[in-house]
Amino acid sequence: MTPTVVVVAQPFKGTLDAHEVAQALARGVEAAGCDARIVKASDGGDGLLDALAPRIRTTHQVTGPLGTPVTADLGWLDERTAVVESRLACGLSLIPAARRDPLVTTTRGVGELVTAAARGGATVVFLGLGGSATMDGGLGMARAWGWTACDLDGQPLPEGGGALEDLGDLAPGRPPGVRLVGLSDVRNVLLGEDGAAVYAPQKGASPHAIERLAAGLRRLVELTEPWNGPALAAEEGAGAAGGLGFGVMCFGGGTVIPGAPWVLDRVGFPALLAEASLVLVGEARFDRTSLDGKLPGEVLHAARRHKVPAALVAPCASDVPAGVVVEGESGQWTADDLARHAERAVRRALCLPLP
Repeated sequence: MTPTVVVVAQPFKGTLDAHEVAQALARGVEAAGCDARIVKASDGGDGLLDALAPRIRTTHQVTGPLGTPVTADLGWLDERTAVVESRLACGLSLIPAARRDPLVTTTRGVGELVTAAARGGATVVFLGLGGSATMDGGLGMARAWGWTACDLDGQPLPEGGGALEDLGDLAPGRPPGVRLVGLSDVRNVLLGEDGAAVYAPQKGASPHAIERLAAGLRRLVELTEPWNGPALAAEEGAGAAGGLGFGVMCFGGGTVIPGAPWVLDRVGFPALLAEASLVLVGEARFDRTSLDGKLPGEVLHAARRHKVPAALVAPCASDVPAGVVVEGESGQWTADDLARHAERAVRRALCLPLP
């Protein structure tokens, strides 16, 4: 009987998109003489809309992370349920590397997309949290809903996480009138050593900027005490997307749930896992954070729970759970490289002869 390998595919940031990853992993599986069952998935970050394959996509012009207009898709699972991939409005991919600066980037466009969904008839909006270039605690999103922020002198507060330290007053707006559910790719709370600031360096923040951003988020929590801000800041996922998770709960009255299990369940992964000989997953960089809410970690956890062997292909890998076959080498991979490593991983995991 030909072994069945469940392939869980997500983009390799900066190199291969989800479709390219899926096809390369499948080629590797088939070269090893196995049947591939491809699952495109996401943890709420890159590739969320592709994974969910919405019935309809609508396109909207919204405020980008640097304040200039960008065009972003909104997905519709049905006429009342919409999906927002926040990175399409405030993501790192929208900004050249040299201009990335979470001191000035804003989530305003995310709020505009949620508003567009509400105006289009949505009563539920799932909001993917991941890949953001922002650290504004979701205040930019709230401003799109009419919230106003002033500095200590009573003047309008500039956009971006760097201004939060000077926040003097907040006045509430009107939430968009939908049930808002954040899909988080991390479990971090908003403040402290494991808070949102942990991810500030990958958004372009210097050590000095990180301190300023952390101080700003603390100030934001203080000023949101009337809206239960201090308690919400301690919730898992509040630190996702530079505090956008906090904004979902505090300014949008929503909830935040782990994104990877929700997406995997929706795309039918549990049923496929029950029939799998092996699970194969890839990531551009696998480390300890991958095990704390991100898609590859959730896939490996699920495989272990169901006693299904698992293999990982990654150009850079550390802190991989015991028993997982790892295949990779440093460098920037092409699709052919990924296919070659996938074949070796499958052969090694299933004790098949190596080519």
